[in-house]
Order: sequence, then C-alpha cells, then structure tokens
Amino acid sequence: MNTWIKVARYHLVQPVLYVALPWSILAFTFLVNLTILGFIPATDGQARYVGALSSIYVVVCTAGAVMTFRSLPFGLALGASRRSFYIGTALLALATAVLYGLALAVLSVVEGSTGGWGVSMHFFRVPYLLDGPWYLTWLTSLVGLALLHVYGMWYGLIYRRWSIVGLVAFICAQIIALLGGALLATWAGAWDSIGRFFTNLTASGLTGLLAALTAVLFAGGLVTVRRVTV
Repeated sequence: MNTWIKVARYHLVQPVLYVALPWSILAFTFLVNLTILGFIPATDGQARYVGALSSIYVVVCTAGAVMTFRSLPFGLALGASRRSFYIGTALLALATAVLYGLALAVLSVVEGSTGGWGVSMHFFRVPYLLDGPWYLTWLTSLVGLALLHVYGMWYGLIYRRWSIVGLVAFICAQIIALLGGALLATWAGAWDSIGRFFTNLTASGLTGLLAALTAVLFAGGLVTVRRVTV
C-alpha cells in the first residue's frame, strides 16, 4: 500500500497534466459556450444543452494514457514493480475521479439554482445521465471519469509494449468485437430485447454497468502491464 501511494504522489510531481489541464480546458469550453449563448436569446426559458462537458472526460482519458506510457520507465527505475506502478496509478485515477466527480456534482447544483447560469445553459446537467440528485450525479461522474482514466491507461500500456502496430491492432480488435456482437445480435434477432433493456435501464443501473466495465478494463491493464518492456 505504501508503494502504491508513493507512485500516486510521483505522478503529482507534474500537476499541470493531471490537475490543471482538465479544469483549464473545461473552464475554457464553459466560457466559450456561455458567451455564445449569451448572445442568443433563449426560447421561453427552454433548457439548452451544449454537450461540452465531454471535454474533461477526453482529457482525463488522454492523461491516463500519458501516465502509463511516459512515466512507467522512470517509475520502474525508482524501484517500483510493474504491478505496484499500475495499481498506484489506478489509485490516483480513483482519487481524482472522486474529487472531480464531486466538483462536477456541485457545479451541477449551482447550475440548477442559477437558471442555467442566467442563459438557460445546461453545461453540467446532462439529460438522463447527470440530471438527477447531486449524489447520483457524483456517483455517475465518478464512475465515468474512472472508466475513461483506466481505459486511457490501457492504451498507454499497449503503446509502450507493442508500439503503433500494437495500438492499431488493439483498436481494430475492439471494432471487430463490436461488429461481431452486432452480427450475433442480428442473427439471434435480439435487437428488440436489447432495445427494451436499455430503454428500461435507469441512470443508476447504467452507472452500475459502467462500474463493472471499469473493473474489466482495470483487469485487462493489470494483465498487460506484466508483459510491458521498457
């Protein structure tokens, strides 16, 4: 456990990528959207969703890839094992997801209390996913951030181990798996059942599925890191 914490602290030696950059980009996109909507009158106070909250998730995913690709050699040189480095990095991913998710939940509450920042803009409130009680928004944001962080970490490990060829193969394998699943569902005539399942799925239920997927991605990265060479 002590080694895991040291690895997490090691990553925070460069806080710009992991702390400042996600929130700087999010603040920039927020101000841009706020300025644009400020010049466009709202129709009878109708909520206007912008979808720009995705920017912080993209940055977090990218940061996860950089954390494993760029920092792994130096981390091993400091004496950390591959397994300890990976778990420590994932521990930091979880900690930041908890804090960032809470911040997003608070901003969502502020957004609701200010009438969409005075211009009916829904930046932090996303229909279905992030439009419920603050604690559910926190949980869903937390899981989403952790999932993309771990997913990015796996990409970094793949690139570190097999370079660009392995990265392309990894992406192609995921596309083939999705296409295979779609063909299988078509062959079995299961699309109606799949549609009903997701139609009846609540936001909390979807959060649970995403949490399970996060665990799967974590396990995949843990297996991959054992074979990574530096």
